[in-house]
Amino acid sequence: MNPPAEAEAVFGDQLGLAERFAQWLIGPGLTRGLLGPREADQIWERHLLNGVSIADLIEPTSVVLDIGSGAGLPGLALLLARPDLQLVLIEPKVRRVDFLREVCADLGLPARIVRARATPDGLVLLPDDVTGGAVPPADVVTARAVAPIGDLALWAKPLLRREGRLLAIKGDAAPAELHRDRTVLTALGFLDAAVLTAGTSVASGPMSPVMTATVISMRLGGVSRET
Repeated sequence: MNPPAEAEAVFGDQLGLAERFAQWLIGPGLTRGLLGPREADQIWERHLLNGVSIADLIEPTSVVLDIGSGAGLPGLALLLARPDLQLVLIEPKVRRVDFLREVCADLGLPARIVRARATPDGLVLLPDDVTGGAVPPADVVTARAVAPIGDLALWAKPLLRREGRLLAIKGDAAPAELHRDRTVLTALGFLDAAVLTAGTSVASGPMSPVMTATVISMRLGGVSRET
């Protein structure tokens, strides 16, 4: 499937790699069950460009940990648009880890892939993880379609630096989800929790199209794993 016009502005000189990633997603990604059979027609708008919409919320050269990376969304799409980021993909399932390793090798992407499960006590490395070394404290933890925000915050807290941010890409139910779990987030030490419409401009001028996503954003105050 050819990329939409917006993709060139978003990915720039990485567009060719983004197209190859799209082919991985609608090829092996579908046949291995990482994406549903109806997702191919929406691969750019719903998956690649949707994930990149949070790019403007992340500071340059940030360490980004993507929890439950699955097929590499939003993590790898974000790295293609923002190659300055230090990306760590956290994924517990073997077949998904294998897919991520194959994609990164083919595209030459420097993402670190860790087979691990995020828990309230930090990452639990699983058998056959080959990364070695400690995972650095994150400036940003990202997640997309992984778990309710209360659970995500519980898992993200031990991974974040103080003042680090959790950015969870959500859908239309985000306001209700945040309202339901706000007490939990406050107890965990998260501040400024809010629902944002995150967007990345893809052209110049007052009528610039913007790729958007609904995001629950918050920052970690108090004590983090860095202290």
